[in-house]
This record gives sequence, structure tokens and C-alpha cells, in this order.
Amino acid sequence: MIRVENLHRHFGGFRAVDGATLEIAERSITGLVGPNGAGKTTLFNVIAGALPPTSGQVFMDGEEITGLPPHALFHKGLLRTFQVAHEFSSMTCRENLMMVPGGQTGESLWSSWMHRGRIAREETDLLKKADEVLDFLTISHLKDERAGNLSGGQKKLMELGRTMMVDAKIVFLDEVGAGVNRTLLNTIADTIVRLNKERGYTFCVIEHDMDFIGRICDPVIVMAEGKKLFEGTLPEVKADDAVIEAYLGTGLKNKEAVG
Repeated sequence: MIRVENLHRHFGGFRAVDGATLEIAERSITGLVGPNGAGKTTLFNVIAGALPPTSGQVFMDGEEITGLPPHALFHKGLLRTFQVAHEFSSMTCRENLMMVPGGQTGESLWSSWMHRGRIAREETDLLKKADEVLDFLTISHLKDERAGNLSGGQKKLMELGRTMMVDAKIVFLDEVGAGVNRTLLNTIADTIVRLNKERGYTFCVIEHDMDFIGRICDPVIVMAEGKKLFEGTLPEVKADDAVIEAYLGTGLKNKEAVG
């Protein structure tokens, strides 16, 4: 679904992404791991349109999307989440979900006066869909809770719910486990797998928790120094000498420390 070819993103003399070439297969849950400073989040930002590349190309379903802004990629079904959730804190969980779909009639001042019936029908449909999403996520009991009052894990679940409001094709998850307790992290993992198996979502996941990566991701791509270092299953990743060196700088003697 995603193909990245010789992608570079430089900040002055610093090469955050330095010739990365990789593919994310349709309907996969691909893990993206690597030591701090490997270029993982910068790669996400370039693919998702938050940063323009210095050079290189990005393709989605065979169509070049290099440098397209996030709103254009959103309409193509490419979404991303962030390590720190971005919610409308004063709005309820349900209202946060209802805000997501674009092109709502009520967004126009003129239409809000002239098409009140259409707006009411759209809101009824959005309300129904939001409640279905909350049920799927098993957080329907939080539908009327202000989003700012949710825990970190609940906010991450709500962000997954946002992707369901527009039937995303591919979702980039940046450290979905950051600040989340183990119980909710297991719920998030189950939700990602269900979205992949039942609804055909493709995921690419940055995460430092190797247990989480091992539970849901295949393949796993390892980045180091701004480029792809290795790709394989998690056991293959843990056994590769170059990966061990990139993480530890100590060679074979500390294999057991990886992950």
C-alpha cells in the first residue's frame, strides 16, 4: 500500500531520514522500531505530509503522494496518530468522533441557515456511527465524558475511533503505548488486530515496547541512522547482529538484552 523510495529529510546538516527505502503491505500490521534518533517519527511526518521531503518519493496504492498536505492525504484514507493524543478536551468523547468526517453541511454558514433539515439528518447519522464506534472500542460508557478527563489509554482508543469515523485505509500509530497502563495497552492491541482482521485496516506502528510489537506486528522494520537496517519477524530482528549492534553497540555478547 505504501512504497517509500530513497527518501531524505535533512535539517541543516543533520540527516534525520537518509535514503530510506521500504514498503508497507496492504492489510499488514507493520512494526517500525529502532534506537532513539533513528528517524522513525520524521519518516512518519514526511509520509503523512507534516514535513516535505528533501528528496525521494512516497507512493500510496501506486499513486505518488510525495509532499501532499495532511488534509489531502486524509481524504485518500491515510491518517496518523501522535505520541501525545490531540483531543478536543472540552468536548465529549462522542462529540470528538462526530467532528472527524469532512464536508459536513453544517460547516458552511449559509447552509446552516438554508439546509437545517439536511444538517439534522447528517447529525443523526453521525451520532449513530459514533455510538457504533464507541461500542466497538468497548468505551461506550465514556460517550458523554469530556475528552480532557480521559486517561492516556482511553484517549489513544478514542484516536483509533476517529480513524473509524472515516474508514481509513492506512493508519500510522506513533508510540501508541506511551503512558498507557498494561491493561489498556492490551485493549488497544486487541482493537488494532480487530480493525486489521475485520475491517481491512493497514497499520504501521512505531513502538518501543517489544512485547507489544511482537504481539501484533509482522513484519517488523528496523531503522538506524535514517534508513532501513533490517526487516523480518521479531525473532529474526532480535537475532540479527547488525540490529544488536545498532541498539547496543556491543555485538553478539548481549543478544538477550534486545527487546
